Amino acid sequence: MAHPKRKTSKTRRDKRRTHYKATPATLSTCSNCGAAVKYHRVCPECGHYRGKLAVDKDVSA
Repeated sequence: MAHPKRKTSKTRRDKRRTHYKATPATLSTCSNCGAAVKYHRVCPECGHYRGKLAVDKDVSA
């Protein structure tokens, strides 16, 4: 197995890592209530997913 002959400098290491960054989550609007929802997730406000009720939310709270 290959072993490094020299220590990788901090600059070189950090240059390699410049592309490892977090991207903001892609949001869409709920077709039922209009709230902002992450893609492929049930709406936390109304419980709908792709136009159908997926989770029964208690509105009496």
